[in-house]
Amino acid sequence: MPDKPVRTSRKKAQAVNLDTLGLEMGNKPPQALEVEEAVLGAMLIEPSSVDMALEELSPSCFYDPRHRMIFEAMSELVNEHTSVDIVTVSAKLREKGNLEAVGGPVAIAGLSEKVGAAAHIEYYVKILKQKSIQRDLITASYEILRDSYDDSVKVDQLIDEAQTKVYNAIQNNLKKDVQEVGSIINDALREVEKNQNIDGLSGVPSGFPSLDRVTNGWQRSDLIILAARPSVGKTAFALNLARNAAVDNNMPVAVFSLEMSALQLVMRLMTTESGLPANKLKGGAKLDPWDWQQLETRLAALSKAPLYIDDTPSIPLMEFRTKVKRLVKSKDVRLVIVDYLQLMQGPVELRGLREQEVAAISRTLKATAKELNVPIIALSQLSRNAVQRTGGTGKPQLSDLRESGSIEQDADMVIFIHRPDYVGLGETPEGKETTQIIIAKHRNGEVCDIDMLFKSDQVRFVEPGDSLAAQAESMGTESAMNSEFDNNPEF
Repeated sequence: MPDKPVRTSRKKAQAVNLDTLGLEMGNKPPQALEVEEAVLGAMLIEPSSVDMALEELSPSCFYDPRHRMIFEAMSELVNEHTSVDIVTVSAKLREKGNLEAVGGPVAIAGLSEKVGAAAHIEYYVKILKQKSIQRDLITASYEILRDSYDDSVKVDQLIDEAQTKVYNAIQNNLKKDVQEVGSIINDALREVEKNQNIDGLSGVPSGFPSLDRVTNGWQRSDLIILAARPSVGKTAFALNLARNAAVDNNMPVAVFSLEMSALQLVMRLMTTESGLPANKLKGGAKLDPWDWQQLETRLAALSKAPLYIDDTPSIPLMEFRTKVKRLVKSKDVRLVIVDYLQLMQGPVELRGLREQEVAAISRTLKATAKELNVPIIALSQLSRNAVQRTGGTGKPQLSDLRESGSIEQDADMVIFIHRPDYVGLGETPEGKETTQIIIAKHRNGEVCDIDMLFKSDQVRFVEPGDSLAAQAESMGTESAMNSEFDNNPEF
């Protein structure tokens, strides 16, 4: 007996039949057949009506399949630069084998007699679009209801698909009008005026003045790719960015960590925030009494910061989108960080096609940033070419982005972390690695290199000018702690 075939995916759902659905519910699907005839009739006798109808309507706006076929024939004639009239439309339908299905030439001729006035075409078009939106919403609602009864559909996927279906039902029939440059200039001037009243940055601060001068903060709807070779400091830099936004500026930040657990990330944040060596927090060296005092004092602000961490491994795209939507809505999240892009799960149908899967992931990240109007910083791996390249400075290039060229295409900004000492091109004092933050692509600004120092013992990036001030602050804090220790009899 042959083995039964294994089900690898959910059975493809059948298309919704609105007539059958209407009978089941005791209601007639939204339609306006007389208006459909009036629009087609106006298109047959008035050339200006053809342009207006084709600009605003699609075949799905016509409920009657015969009217839909006639409209499609008219659309093809326009694409072929052929005039639209009774003769040409009949000839095109005959060529497609649909003439008898719509009622023959007599039916086409009859349409021209059913138009009230071609001047009313704008009103007729509005009615058809409304009816089409109603039908699309009914279809989306039925599909959501049907999928809700299907136990094989994950809840996160169900929520995301439901939101997408309702959104598409509305947006598919809403077309944006052409705008005059004068009105756009007025909008731009208002934006300029608003920016003049903003004290500081227009986007989410990075916490690094040299970087903020170039970016003016992380801008809404931007996809920022932060790339480097393993162990160079991608996660450390990303956590510094998250900490600076959440702790120093009280801006809600969401971090999706696909590689490290939430506990590991928080341990890194504690190291950065406290200024204590990582070796002490890991137990390699014991904490002194004043270290505990410093730890408790410094972590007070971090514990109250609006920082949200999700450490779901290999998170699927749909689940990620659903969680981000919920965080933006409920927590007013202003910045999203993904660590890292290549560990996300793309669409099921693209599994095994790695380049296409990564391309789908980068497109979805950009679409999510644009839809929710928040910046998304996605970490990415670089290929071995970044360290195997001979000659030059050994700096990474856009072509080094791993597994897909679409990452470069989708990103509004690409930032590389380059450590010359890591690739054997320079030497720096132990614990203070010279680092370059390379802005290799910037859709709305300049590209440049920014020098920084990486304090590996504190998992912290600092600008060269700030390192002495930070050292003095650390020494001052330690001196104050020692003084308190000496004067406190409890110790």
